Amino acid sequence: MTSEARVATPKAAVYMKQLCRHFGHKNPATFSDSSGRIEFEFGVCELDASQGTLVLRALADDGEAVSRVEQVIGSHLQHFAHREELEVDWSRQ
Repeated sequence: MTSEARVATPKAAVYMKQLCRHFGHKNPATFSDSSGRIEFEFGVCELDASQGTLVLRALADDGEAVSRVEQVIGSHLQHFAHREELEVDWSRQ
């Protein structure tokens, strides 16, 4: 299953790198200037940063696991960007 969120923010690359570094302490995580990948035991999050938009893709074997990726990534992003009050709306694909 796959789910995607497109988050409008002028700090897309900053938040993408911050998420990858944060989760990289306990999970395999890689990133470049414009993309990243975080691997959890229950699923994967792929991140793409462009000017003004952070695209998050949650991938997992079932709906419960996709929901877990959505919740973990979404809550951490909102915490990191608390001054912006970001909207993280996931859409199942």
